[in-house]
Amino acid sequence: MAQVTKDTLIGEALAMNMDIAEILMKAGMHCVGCPASQGESIEEACMVHGMECEPLVKEINEFLAK
Repeated sequence: MAQVTKDTLIGEALAMNMDIAEILMKAGMHCVGCPASQGESIEEACMVHGMECEPLVKEINEFLAK
């Protein structure tokens, strides 16, 4: 089963499952299609958006576990 961590790059997460984009967008990360965001880690993206990354990592991993 694939899982992400706070260090997983956005591009890597989307390569695991493109439907993760919906989770990121719901969290307010509407720039998931931006080429620069592909090289950011989940933690870096959360910092830019002023949010904690652990709840988002948990949500993505729960989605991937289904």
